[in-house]
Amino acid sequence: RMTAKRSGLGKGLGKGLDSLIPDNRSTKKSTPLKEKVEEPVLAGEKMVKINMIEPNREQPRRNFEEDSLLELSESIKQFGVLQPLLVQKKGDYYEIIAGERRWRAAKMAGMKEVPVIVREYSRQEVVEIALIENIQRENLNPVEEAQAYKRLMEEFSLKQDEIAERVAKSRTAVTNSIRLLKLDERVQQMLIDDMISSGHARALLALQNKEDQYTAANEVFDEKLSVRETEKLIREWNKPKPEKKSLKRENEFIYHDLEEKMRGIMGTKVSVNRKSNGKGKIEIEYYSDEELERLFEMIMSIREEVR
Repeated sequence: RMTAKRSGLGKGLGKGLDSLIPDNRSTKKSTPLKEKVEEPVLAGEKMVKINMIEPNREQPRRNFEEDSLLELSESIKQFGVLQPLLVQKKGDYYEIIAGERRWRAAKMAGMKEVPVIVREYSRQEVVEIALIENIQRENLNPVEEAQAYKRLMEEFSLKQDEIAERVAKSRTAVTNSIRLLKLDERVQQMLIDDMISSGHARALLALQNKEDQYTAANEVFDEKLSVRETEKLIREWNKPKPEKKSLKRENEFIYHDLEEKMRGIMGTKVSVNRKSNGKGKIEIEYYSDEELERLFEMIMSIREEVR
């Protein structure tokens, strides 16, 4: 496992992505007033053609709001990309480590080039940086965040307290996030679609049956229940159901007597199982094919006698 000291991902990342990028800036020559004033360039920054840049396939974020991207693209048209993308070289292209939203908006704005800072990172560092960037900017929905934490645990053997330190959150917050993945997938989608909140989702976790979770989630959405009301609903849901009282078998001795008489006639065990409304069933046991044939012949002979 990679140590925080070697990776540079320990407390530094928890404090912010700025700690990953040198803060010494070199200033460009002054430009005439008629020309657009450029932002100072970070050390190691360079301009790269936008079609040479590809998104990180392991990016934890899957959903990008169209309206938000449009707003950012309009800003980029006016002022350019003010913060460079963090990328690493991958063969004949650059892979985005941080800044996919800026890259998408820049493409929408018709930009031909964007500023980047090129670094080399391990696979684990790539995942952690992408996760932390999105969490710090509140870009991930709760399910994406939970999936990213789970991935760090499963693929890189990180413990929950180690993840918490990296993302500057409490261990409890990380634990509660991962627990959301125990919800029915349909409920997770409702959370992604903002039909229910994380508070609602955590309350629904008290239901063990996933079908119950989905049914309750729909009731929460339809009735517009608050988190407190949802918790009350779940408590009611989880109350032990009163056991159905066994039907009172009136005249029990009559049925027992009938069983004994039929047992004597059939020569095998006979049970009379009474239900409600005078209904029930008679069970006749047999223990071999020969005995079954004997019982069948007996019933057929009784039928013939009745005729």
